[in-house]
Amino acid sequence: MASPRRPSDDRSRTAREGVNDSGRPKTSLRGREGRMHGGRGSGGRGAAGAVRLWGRHAVEAALTNPERVAKKLWGTREAIQAMLDDHDAELPTSLPIEYAQAADLGRLVARDSPHQGLVLDCAPLPDLVLGELLDEAEGRTIVLLDQVTDPHNVGAILRSCAAFDVAGLITQDRHAPPESGTLAKSASGALELVPWVRVVNLARALETISEAGYWRIALDGEGKATFPSALPGGPVALVLGAEGDGIRRNVLDHCDAVARLPISRAIESLNVSTAAAIALYAASIREKTD
Repeated sequence: MASPRRPSDDRSRTAREGVNDSGRPKTSLRGREGRMHGGRGSGGRGAAGAVRLWGRHAVEAALTNPERVAKKLWGTREAIQAMLDDHDAELPTSLPIEYAQAADLGRLVARDSPHQGLVLDCAPLPDLVLGELLDEAEGRTIVLLDQVTDPHNVGAILRSCAAFDVAGLITQDRHAPPESGTLAKSASGALELVPWVRVVNLARALETISEAGYWRIALDGEGKATFPSALPGGPVALVLGAEGDGIRRNVLDHCDAVARLPISRAIESLNVSTAAAIALYAASIREKTD
């Protein structure tokens, strides 16, 4: 791998001085403003307590999230420069950068992972508690996952949550994947956008959510009601379970309704991330038409 050197070293005087072609100062790629309250990370570490992310969307989102502390960036010269050009920005001088060939980057990530020329070591996102999430939710939909452990599914659900302006994701600490590069790549940047709260007891969290004025709907193939007709007019918390095991009985007992998606009998069930996307779309349409 090449020794660290920033893209601006090879560029014009204006680039080296941190201004764009119009003479205006460039913004830093770190610390951009936005509704990025952060999630909660606990695994998928890189070196010494770091989370290792890869892929353009995941890395760019992490670098623009004020809640995320970047530790080291690896990348091809072309990928780093393209990222800076797209944001009309520059990287902070405090961030270590190491240039590498694509094949070298492949050795830093999970096998056959599409790193797209960018790999980032960063600190886990700060912990977020349920009360903080509810204080900022403003009646927006909340999603809870019961024993959904596949990082690809959780990442895809986070992406749908971001697309439909969900207030936050809630999982049980012991039955959910840790923050990781695989999850972040599947989330396509949404890990940095959607607040993620891990709780000790999902049933107790549902009680707190109910006290905050939310109607709790479990999505289950055995539900008597049909979604989205089961949607009320007020704030909604959607609960989804893993394929196979589904939602645990104690969690179901803390929901106000159990509903099923109206799918053809030709197929037994939908992937949980697909079901989440459909349900969130229905909830967003309801909110706009109420």
